[in-house]
Amino acid sequence: MTVRRPLALILAVVLAASQGFAAEGKPSKPKDDADEGRSSSGSLLQPDTDLIDIHTAGVLDYGGFSSRTRFFSSGGVMQWGNFGVFQRLNIGASLNVDKLLGTATPVQLTRPDLQMKLRFYDGDRMIPAFAMGFDGQGYLYNRKELRYNQRQRGLYFVGSQEVGLPGLQAHAGINISDFNSNAIFGSMASSYNIRDKVLVMAEWDNINNYEDSRLNAGFRVYITQSFNLDFAVRGIGQGGEFSNGVSRGAERIVQFKYTGNF
Repeated sequence: MTVRRPLALILAVVLAASQGFAAEGKPSKPKDDADEGRSSSGSLLQPDTDLIDIHTAGVLDYGGFSSRTRFFSSGGVMQWGNFGVFQRLNIGASLNVDKLLGTATPVQLTRPDLQMKLRFYDGDRMIPAFAMGFDGQGYLYNRKELRYNQRQRGLYFVGSQEVGLPGLQAHAGINISDFNSNAIFGSMASSYNIRDKVLVMAEWDNINNYEDSRLNAGFRVYITQSFNLDFAVRGIGQGGEFSNGVSRGAERIVQFKYTGNF
């Protein structure tokens, strides 16, 4: 898949926009406590920039960084690193490693992939916060076909808003995974923060046709303000196999994330 020209254009636009925000000379702060993934009760937790697979409109602060590690089927490990390089702009990279844990061999690495996110509107009580970005990381790499069975998100737009109850948020987005086909996919999610101790998460992802869409659910435990641990199930209710024999059924994952500042 050829994405160099579109990706270069996206990067140029994002960097130009972020320079404009930085030129204002003032730190960018959310207009509302519900933005950035915080509850309206004034939570001191780090922003939830993502749930299980779906991105939120939250971003890391300028000078912030995060490290996220996911353990998935067949001893696989996926590692993300993300950085707040400008106000509102995050840039990161990810690496997929198959068979790293357990006795299966050989350990197999996949090429690193790029992530970018620009929060371009903070939102308020009535209008969601909005962000756009690019995510090149797919899931379940198929070495027979040299692509991910579950394709990368690609170019995406997402909105997040607190609804109804303090700590209850809704997230919705659209994305174009493949610039060659230009097929548009959707995603919907909700998350509920329970007293800054646990975040309950539910997602409907990859919405284009019902058969290939995915239901994910799980919960996040906030160990400290900067460290959290996730337990989740992906692809609930699915069945069958991909072309390389990997099950399309439900997959249990565990992941942890640390967020800090330079």
